[in-house]
Amino acid sequence: MKVFVAGATGVLGRAAVKALAAAGHDVRGTARGEEKAALLRAAGAEPVTVDLYDAEAVKSAVAGSEAVVHLATKIPPLTKVRSRKAWAENDRLRTEAAHNLVDAAIAAGAQTYIQEAITFVYADGGDRWLGEDATVAVEVGPLRTALVSEAEAQRFTEAGGRGIALRFGAFYGPDAPSTIDSVRMARRRMMPVIGRGDNFFSSIHSEDAGSAVVAALSVPTGVYNVVEDEPVTMREYSRTLAEVFGAPRPLRVPKWVAGLVIGEPAKYITRSQRVSNRRFKEATGWSPRFASVREGFAEIAEAWARAD
Repeated sequence: MKVFVAGATGVLGRAAVKALAAAGHDVRGTARGEEKAALLRAAGAEPVTVDLYDAEAVKSAVAGSEAVVHLATKIPPLTKVRSRKAWAENDRLRTEAAHNLVDAAIAAGAQTYIQEAITFVYADGGDRWLGEDATVAVEVGPLRTALVSEAEAQRFTEAGGRGIALRFGAFYGPDAPSTIDSVRMARRRMMPVIGRGDNFFSSIHSEDAGSAVVAALSVPTGVYNVVEDEPVTMREYSRTLAEVFGAPRPLRVPKWVAGLVIGEPAKYITRSQRVSNRRFKEATGWSPRFASVREGFAEIAEAWARAD
C-alpha cells in the first residue's frame, strides 16, 4: 500500500515508518532538513518536504497515496506544559493541518485516513476499565483540539473513506524526549506522586504504537484505544520509573500543589484512566510487546546501558 505519513520523523512517526516499511508498504513521509530526510531513507521511506499549513502543497504531496497517516504533533517539554502558548503549534497541527490532510486524502482518492489521538480525553473512571464509548471530559484546551482532529477523521469517513482515530496512551520510549526528561527529573526527585497516586495511568511504548499504526490500515472505521495491556497506578508508575533508572524514591505532593506547579495539565494527569485496548486487539490481532511500563522501562534501561 502507498502510505503518506505526516510527522514521520517524530517519536511515533519514526516507529511507524520503520514498522510500515518492514511490513512491505511503500512509505513517503514528511521531513524537515537533510538530516531528518536521511533518517527516513535509512528506514526505507521516501522523504517529502511540505508545509502542512499550505493546503495546495499538501494535496500535491499526498497525490497518489492510498492511505494518509497524521502523526504530526508538537508536545511541549515537561517544563513548559503549564504554558498555554507552548501548546499553540500542537493545536494548529490537530486542527488546520488535520483539515488540510483530510482534504488532500479525499482529493487523492485514498481509502484510509488514520489520525493520532489521545486517551487523556476520558473522564475519571476510577477502577473501571474504559472502552471507546466511555465518557469524555475535555476541560483543557489541548484535549479539545484532540477531539477536533478526531472529527476530521470522521469527515473523511463521511466522504466515503475509512477514517480511523487511534487514541494512544502516554508515549514513552528510548528516544522519546518525554522519557528522557522524566528520568532526568526523577533523578533530581522532581517527579513526585501526586496525592495518593491511586489513579490509573495508561501508557504505550513507541515501538508498540508504531506496530499499531500498521495494524490500523485494515480496521473498520472508528475510534480505537491503543494502550498497554496492564495500566498501572500513578504511584506504581513513578516508583517503577525511579527503581528502574536508579532514581531516589519519589516524593508525594498534594494535588493542589501539582496544580500550582503544572497548571491545567494536572487536571488530566491526576484522572484515573484504566483504558482498555480490547476493541483494537479484537479488530486487528495486534498485541503490545510490552504489557506494562514495568517491562517497557526495563527494556529502555537496557537499551541505554548498551548505548553507553
